[in-house]
Amino acid sequence: MRADDALLMRTAFFGLLAAAAAFLFVDLREMTLARAELPGYDPMTTQRPVLPPALTDGMPQMPLVQPETAPEVLRQPMRFELMPGGVLKAEGAIDLGAGDRFAEEIAARGEYVKLILLNSPGGSVDDALSMSTLIREKGLTTKVASKALCASSCPLVFAGGLAREAEEDAILGVHQVFNGGEDRPSPEQAMSGAQSTTARIARHLDDMGVEPGLWLHALETPPDRLYYLTPEELAAFKLVTEPVATAREGG
Repeated sequence: MRADDALLMRTAFFGLLAAAAAFLFVDLREMTLARAELPGYDPMTTQRPVLPPALTDGMPQMPLVQPETAPEVLRQPMRFELMPGGVLKAEGAIDLGAGDRFAEEIAARGEYVKLILLNSPGGSVDDALSMSTLIREKGLTTKVASKALCASSCPLVFAGGLAREAEEDAILGVHQVFNGGEDRPSPEQAMSGAQSTTARIARHLDDMGVEPGLWLHALETPPDRLYYLTPEELAAFKLVTEPVATAREGG
């Protein structure tokens, strides 16, 4: 076995262990009622801030840059706007069905679309993975503009870009994500679902050429916090394919 393959397998293995540990840390009784708590994970609800505090040991800290878009706009179901120059803007929460609507939009626009401009607090993992896969199949570029947001499952969409760009002051962050299934999953079901989702995400990021270490930060960060990625980390994890550009350079 090549050294690179062995390293990847170890990383995926420890990632799964981290996911299991994170869910075991949660009180089993609370996990049994997890479905009742799901509104706290949904960016489309008003109970949860669109931009959660950073994960810290002390007082929660907000990022230095705030999104330019109003929270009520970001909470709306994802919508698509065709812009000049082959740019398709995808803005809002990744609701259930966003992946299908995105596929319809791409099919309708033919070869005109070249770049997907993201501004989203995240949402459905399945839809994010579906969008990301289609973006890669079409060879499109993904971009997060200055003071735009790409958080939670949105970086999975961003990872699909054949080229991936982030302007200076773009806000990218990750945290624990999972798909809701049963109305009230048992602890075992919640654990199984978390591990399955983690494995799918790790495999997808590897296929997209993103370093798997990125998702370890997500696994360590509760859903009510965000791990904000620095420009240096964006480059180190290969989430961007070129250095972070200033707004002037990014166009």
